[in-house]
Amino acid sequence: MKCFLRYVGDPGFQVTFNFCENESAFIHCLIHPQVGVGEDLGVHQTTVCKTIWSVCKAIVDKSAEWIHFPNTAVEMEQEKKSWQRKYRFPSAIGAIDCTHILIKRPGNYKDEFVNRKGLNSFNVQATCNATEQFTSVDCEWAGSVHDARIWRNSDIFDIIQDNASGALLLTDEAYPLTPWMMKPYRDPVTSSQKMLNVIHTRERVIIERVFGQVKQRFPILQSKVRVKTEKNPRMIAACFILHNAAKYLNDRDFELDETTTYDIAVPASTVIENTALQRGQKRRDAIASYLLGDHVC
Repeated sequence: MKCFLRYVGDPGFQVTFNFCENESAFIHCLIHPQVGVGEDLGVHQTTVCKTIWSVCKAIVDKSAEWIHFPNTAVEMEQEKKSWQRKYRFPSAIGAIDCTHILIKRPGNYKDEFVNRKGLNSFNVQATCNATEQFTSVDCEWAGSVHDARIWRNSDIFDIIQDNASGALLLTDEAYPLTPWMMKPYRDPVTSSQKMLNVIHTRERVIIERVFGQVKQRFPILQSKVRVKTEKNPRMIAACFILHNAAKYLNDRDFELDETTTYDIAVPASTVIENTALQRGQKRRDAIASYLLGDHVC
């Protein structure tokens, strides 16, 4: 575990500079950060590689124990109560968003991983709850894929859709408006609409804050994950799982400087079932009226 944490916490950059004898050796260590980890811990590079991936696999195998999206009425009611203890948006059980994790240039399917900023990445979708723990993570998608498409193909799509508890997630413009996916008004006019936008923005930012925490806690996610393309999802998932474990153990939080993130906005989805949109608009209006009345009281 020490070897794995050393790798994801500081992937060899600082240490390799101290140990490398010349510029070419330093560049080699930057490309193969496990060399620096080996130098730091006094073990061979091969041992470092084997240890990193055996520990990574063991962590991901425990994912169901550490990352769980509520899928029963009882669990959703518990999450709604947890949200209401800290926040104001009614029926919310969390927030959802995507973040880009940069990777080295893939050998195959190169264009598939190029995001809208021209960088190679994985587009990772996640949800979090009021305790700043991830409740779902989907890290299998290439950087060119839009948030809305990832959402439609995710496991939690069917769980949250028309759920009996009326639970909802707070979203941004990348997602469609439905009764169970609440996003702000694009052009608020009335006092109630403006109030909803203020509260929605203030509370939905939790998912961005949690993304910042996991990237700061595991700096390998900040710069560029230099592993084989097919191994990236496992490495990313392991870091998200360990974030939840750290939260459970009350480990100190880390906040990421916003200027170093690589979150990329995507166009809003225009393909949506009209009835779901209309129901979403109606429910959003009802929530806006409720929030305004609650604020006045």
